[in-house]
Amino acid sequence: MTPPQDSTSDHEGFTHARTLTVEWGHCDPAGIVFNPRFFDFFDWSTALLCEAATGLPKAGMLARYDLLGIPLVETGARFLKPSRYGDAVEIVSTVVDVGRSSFAVRHRLLKDGELAVEGRERRVWAGRHPDDPARMKAAPIPEELVRRFRGE
Repeated sequence: MTPPQDSTSDHEGFTHARTLTVEWGHCDPAGIVFNPRFFDFFDWSTALLCEAATGLPKAGMLARYDLLGIPLVETGARFLKPSRYGDAVEIVSTVVDVGRSSFAVRHRLLKDGELAVEGRERRVWAGRHPDDPARMKAAPIPEELVRRFRGE
């Protein structure tokens, strides 16, 4: 995994926030969130961000845009403060870069208003490969979504 890039150079685009209560199954035996679980939180937060940006549930988004998915191609995180069983945390997910066929999302997990974890993902807008519809191929992100992701 690569560390997240310096967020000071990011463009602040479309943002979605959600609250999550840390459950026992998210934690290690000491009651602290097991670090790989944060990547589960971020994956679901990206799905919710895309649903909010498109106005469609994930299945509807895949059908509307003839997508096979938005696979993860790069990720990283910085762990600053532990989160424990029972903590209520807020995850703020922001599109920080949009390319022709990929986009980056910064996730900020806040505990009691303070940054506890910062993560980053790069996703590819993946349609069907023209030679084999069962395979994925990067596709251009539709222009209306590029504008929405950029916060325009």
